Amino acid sequence: MILVTGATGTVGRHLVAALEAGGHKVRGVSRSTGGSAEEVLREGGVDALFLHPRAVGERAGELAALARECGVRRIVALSAMNVDDPDEHQPSRLAGDRNREAEQAAAGSGLPWVALRASSFAANTVRAFGGQLRGGDVVRYTFRGFEESLLDERDLGEVAAAALLGAGDGVLELTGPQSLSHGEQVAIIGAVLGRPLRFEEVPPEAAARGMVAGGMPAAFAEALMARYRRHLDRPQHPPTDGVRAILGRPACTFAHYVEAHRASF
Repeated sequence: MILVTGATGTVGRHLVAALEAGGHKVRGVSRSTGGSAEEVLREGGVDALFLHPRAVGERAGELAALARECGVRRIVALSAMNVDDPDEHQPSRLAGDRNREAEQAAAGSGLPWVALRASSFAANTVRAFGGQLRGGDVVRYTFRGFEESLLDERDLGEVAAAALLGAGDGVLELTGPQSLSHGEQVAIIGAVLGRPLRFEEVPPEAAARGMVAGGMPAAFAEALMARYRRHLDRPQHPPTDGVRAILGRPACTFAHYVEAHRASF
């Protein structure tokens, strides 16, 4: 049996779907499903454990130790490409992710392990642009030229499933196949949807205020704007071939993601 923490989230639901499609027995735990990973581990029968850095938080080390004690044979941790950066340069920490802790827990468990260092998720574009595009053809956002290699969460879920079943070893760096600027992302959305979209650049302070108004923590919004500013002249994480190395096919393009999520835009 495979135990998945954060089972109903952006990554977890794709991971669970990939495992179940392969006929594997899965137990998922999350805030919405109830129960706890500790309870499931102590029940026995867990062969592999997926550590989600937001779901397990500061408990990652304790869970990894318990997993070994309870006979788990493999641990896979979701991490991030910027995990080695200073804490203040990792906006996701301010939203609750504990990527470093999850990765260190897996690596220090004494079990075979994989850490999935993921680039920014393609779903972030829905959060940044989706609401605006559902109301019109203009996207108002900041740093038009900032580039990143957006990763389709379905690819990440499939890689995680393969890793839990034995593929890979140690750190895997996972990105989408292209480095795209904010402006290029909006242009691709427009091309897929057949709409004449326009990107209107606004100051980072205005973009941060919009994020806070949408429910994001102010500290997260400020850290994200600082990240854009630091890496405006060059992509922070150029594309890797990590997805192909595990799945035997290239990572899905952003255009493919948009087509699969047309209603979100």
